[in-house]
Amino acid sequence: MKNKIQIKRTQNSRLSTLDFNNLPFGRVFTDHMFVADYEGGEWVNPRIEPFAPFEMHPASMVLHYGQSIFEGMKATKNQEGHPMLLRPEMHLHRINASAARMCMPAFPEDLFLDALHALVGLEADWIPSGEESALYLRPFMFSTDEFIGVRPSDTYKFIIFTCPVGPYYSKPVRLLAETQYIRAGKGGTGEAKSAGNYAASLLPAQNALKQGFDQVMWLEGPEFKNVQESGTMNIFFVIDNVVVTPYTDGTILRGITRDSFLHILRDKGIPVEERTITIDEVVAAHAAGKLQECFGAGTAAVVSHVSEISYNGHLMTLPAIESRKIGSMLKSEIEGLRTGRIEDTRGWMVPVEMEVDALI
Repeated sequence: MKNKIQIKRTQNSRLSTLDFNNLPFGRVFTDHMFVADYEGGEWVNPRIEPFAPFEMHPASMVLHYGQSIFEGMKATKNQEGHPMLLRPEMHLHRINASAARMCMPAFPEDLFLDALHALVGLEADWIPSGEESALYLRPFMFSTDEFIGVRPSDTYKFIIFTCPVGPYYSKPVRLLAETQYIRAGKGGTGEAKSAGNYAASLLPAQNALKQGFDQVMWLEGPEFKNVQESGTMNIFFVIDNVVVTPYTDGTILRGITRDSFLHILRDKGIPVEERTITIDEVVAAHAAGKLQECFGAGTAAVVSHVSEISYNGHLMTLPAIESRKIGSMLKSEIEGLRTGRIEDTRGWMVPVEMEVDALI
């Protein structure tokens, strides 16, 4: 490792209390977290310390002006039991792209990777087995200046904590095409993984739940025609044996899972298109019997099959999951790469360096 990361181990590990057969998503946290501070124009004091709450000043700028970004990653174990990361450099590039859009400092590449290796190496025993389980990693950054005034903060905190998780979605989801609220517009922050984007999505999602749906399908305003995303995931359709996904035009998050799927599909010679797709095209494809699949793509669920889509009162029921080939294949490919069941020919899987220096 290039960076000296001080490590203070917990004296009261909670690992023995973990039920690996009952892992609710995002509610169980491991023993340690990585922390670094941005002061005087540089990142300082990188450290791993026991996972615990921290104090925050009431005037911390993040609470008032929303400079907060995050990533979602996973660590898994291969068939030999060694911890592995999938394309970690892509997550670094995306969090720094988010930082640039939110007027925040970039985080150094070597320190980011060293922090991941040190933290995951320390928490390796928390990684659950099973192809749909993982150690979820949450890097995030937020402003910390104690000041009431609309300007970029001069100080920031960068943290990574981890959660052992099981499968994200246990069943296919029902989507409601949203025709009142938008997720993002051109020139906005849709391409950034910014906390405010998710806050703005909560009301439409709750409205969908009240109507019996699991999530929304985002359409681009003001016409509400072009499909953007599915809830918090990128979206894919299979129409007449061609895989179609909206292109990333600045309003859509550049998903690492999405990018991985595109590589896999092209390597296998499966027709795939990145382009504008309208809800009218989806409705017409369904009416013609050509809408074979729809699924969300993201780190947490990998693939989330869509069973039904509702648009302006018109309910479209998709073919049975058992008959679908593309979404299930893509999920199997990613999970197989993570466990080593499938050979990694692209150099995506990065073994975690287990040796870390401990400062007790």
